[in-house]
Amino acid sequence: MTPSEVVLEDDAVLQTPFVRELVKQWRAQDTHGAWDGKTDQDLLGAYIVDKARRRAIPIIGDPDPETLWRLELFYNAVGLCVERQTGVMAQPMIKMHHEGFGRLVLLAGRIVVVNKHLRDVHRYGYPTLAALRAEGDGLVADAVAMIEQYPDLASYGS
Repeated sequence: MTPSEVVLEDDAVLQTPFVRELVKQWRAQDTHGAWDGKTDQDLLGAYIVDKARRRAIPIIGDPDPETLWRLELFYNAVGLCVERQTGVMAQPMIKMHHEGFGRLVLLAGRIVVVNKHLRDVHRYGYPTLAALRAEGDGLVADAVAMIEQYPDLASYGS
């Protein structure tokens, strides 16, 4: 793939619903306008960890607060996309050990619609924007399917 093809592919990825929601999450955090001059691709660049960059990160390490924040924004975007598609509020809950191991659940009503074990969070990232989108879209699709399978439990308390 040539560099211009990569740019065109990235531009298409930036227009997908999940990635748009993730960008909105980032922009909402910028209360003073410090990121107004940054492109969406610049904001999402922190999620891109290619092979060379991953090799530079030690195998064992503690995640820094910025990495944990990126993880939280990612799963907040998943929850909001699920809510937009189903009308059921989906809220992430993360329990993380300081060494970067933990668990994430996305709750909708009385059911767990995403259950993910997290490890090596200090190395969290995706090789490309397309991989980021694919992970987000897959989690959203799985959560929506679970809500559609158990609508009474998902809407409990709403």
